Amino acid sequence: MELLNVITIEDLKALLAENFSSYRLDTETIDVSVASGRFLACDTASAELVPPFRRSTMDGYALRSADISGASDSLPAFLMLRDEVKMGHPADTAVGPGDAVYVPTGGMVPDGADAVVMIEYTEKLTDNEVAIYRPAAAREHVISVGDDIKKGELILKKGRKLTAADLGVLTSIGLTRVEVYRKLAVSVISTGDEIAGPDDDIRLGQVRDINTYTIAAAAEELGCRVVHRQVVGDDAQLLRETLVQCREESDIVMLSGGSSVGVKDYSQQVIASLGEPGILCHGIAFKPGKPTIVANSGGKPVIGLPGHPVSAMLVFSIIGSYLVRLMNCSEQPIESWVEAFLTENVNGAPGREAWQMVNLRRNGEAYEAVPVHGESGLISLLASASGSVRIPVNTEGYSKGTAVRVYPL
Repeated sequence: MELLNVITIEDLKALLAENFSSYRLDTETIDVSVASGRFLACDTASAELVPPFRRSTMDGYALRSADISGASDSLPAFLMLRDEVKMGHPADTAVGPGDAVYVPTGGMVPDGADAVVMIEYTEKLTDNEVAIYRPAAAREHVISVGDDIKKGELILKKGRKLTAADLGVLTSIGLTRVEVYRKLAVSVISTGDEIAGPDDDIRLGQVRDINTYTIAAAAEELGCRVVHRQVVGDDAQLLRETLVQCREESDIVMLSGGSSVGVKDYSQQVIASLGEPGILCHGIAFKPGKPTIVANSGGKPVIGLPGHPVSAMLVFSIIGSYLVRLMNCSEQPIESWVEAFLTENVNGAPGREAWQMVNLRRNGEAYEAVPVHGESGLISLLASASGSVRIPVNTEGYSKGTAVRVYPL
C-alpha cells in the first residue's frame, strides 16, 4: 500500500504562502452600510479630527478644576451657574473664575473649562448657583480635540476584515464608501458513487451528501461566495471536466473524498493532471485529516479534503481560513476562541497535530470543555459538539482541568 508523505500544518502554511500570497483579487467600492465582513483593499487614514471639539463624557458641570480644589461634602465649592450647553450646538458661554456651565454627555465643553464634575456630586441651589461636593483633576471627563482620531492617522490597514466597530470608525471620519476586495469565489465538490442528494431515494450502501453543504456554508461564513456546488460520482473524466470548469470560474476549488490511497481514490491523479505546478503536498500531520491534498493549478489552489464530514470541516477550518486571509492580503487572524477547562484527559496523536471535539458548558463564571468522542465519519459529532481543542504535534495530550482554547465550529 502506498504511504502518504505527510508534512506539518506549519509547513503547509508556508507552502500556501509561497504559492498564493501574490494572488490578486479585483476591488470594488461599496457603501459602508453593506461592508461588514468584507476585506479592505487599501490603507485608510483620517482626513478629520475626532472629535472636532472638546466633549464631555458625563452629564455634569464644566468648570475650572482650580476653583473646586479641596471641595467635599462638608465644605462644598459654590459656583455661579452661567449657562447650559445643548446637544448638537456650540457652547456660547466661556467659563471664567468661579463659573460653571451645565454640559450633557457628549456635549461641547466651553472655553475656559478644563474639567467636568458628574452631576451626582453636585447640587443646583438656585437658577444661578450650584454646589460642588468633589474636586476634579484637569481634563477629568473631558475628551480633547483629536483624542480619538488624529488627522492623517492610519486607522484601518489594507486586508482588514471589517467589523461593526470598524464601520463605526469609518463613518466617524465621514467615509460613506470604501474600497474592498471582491469576494473570493469558491467551488465545492463531493466525490463518490455512494453520495446521494438530500432529496434522492438512496439505496443500501449510499449516504446523503453532507460536505458540499457544510463546506459551502463555512466558506460563506469566512466572507467567500460559493459559485459552484456539485456531487460527482466515481468517474475520473467527469471529475476532471468539473474541476476544469470550477477552476475557470473560481478562486479556490474544494473537493472532498477520494484523497486517501484506496483503489478508487483517484483525486490525486485527476488534480495532478490539471496543470503546473500541480500537487504541493498529499498528506498532513493532522488528526483527523491526514490524506488532505493541496495543489496549485495554474496559480489557483485546489484542495482535496477527506471525505469524512468531521475531518473535512476541521481541515477546511484551518486551510480555508488561512487561504482566505492570505488571498485578501490580511495579517488579521480569522479566529475566535473561548477559554475552558477540560473535564477529562484527552490524548494527542503521535507525530501529528490533533483536534479534539468538545462541548462547552457553563460552570459558574468559567466554561468547561467536555470531550465528545466518536469517529471522524460521524456527522452527529458536528451537531453534538460546539467546538474543538488543538493538541499540537508531539504533545501527548492534556490532563483533566487544563485550561485550553476552544475554537467554535
